[in-house]
Amino acid sequence: MNEKTSAFWSRALKTLEVAESLVELDPDSCASRAYYSAFYAVSALFALRGRLFSKHSAIEHAVHAELVKTEEWPPELGEAFSFLRGLRQKGDYGVADHVSINNAQKALQNTRQILEAVHQAHPDLFTLPGKKKKE
Repeated sequence: MNEKTSAFWSRALKTLEVAESLVELDPDSCASRAYYSAFYAVSALFALRGRLFSKHSAIEHAVHAELVKTEEWPPELGEAFSFLRGLRQKGDYGVADHVSINNAQKALQNTRQILEAVHQAHPDLFTLPGKKKKE
């Protein structure tokens, strides 16, 4: 695993941990952190393939074009990523429009599914808390 891939994956795991701690305290921040966890996880997967993105729209497009359209990921994971991106917009910029606790919980569920999919792509590289590396 290259340095960027490792850094993205570490950030994905840490950011998920932070998101989980915020679900009831601050659903807006939870949604934002959940999106960034998924963003970092997908960035790790693409970095492993030599692809880096500087725009959120570009990585979302790549999720749909390179993972969903090729059937590497089911459409539900593409929808989950897009849901997270939209919810992050609401959480970060919604001013009077806030993320509900239910949507924050859904964001966490979607994020865990995305991290699991990245883990499944390379279980020897992308370990999840509570899961051991394959020998």
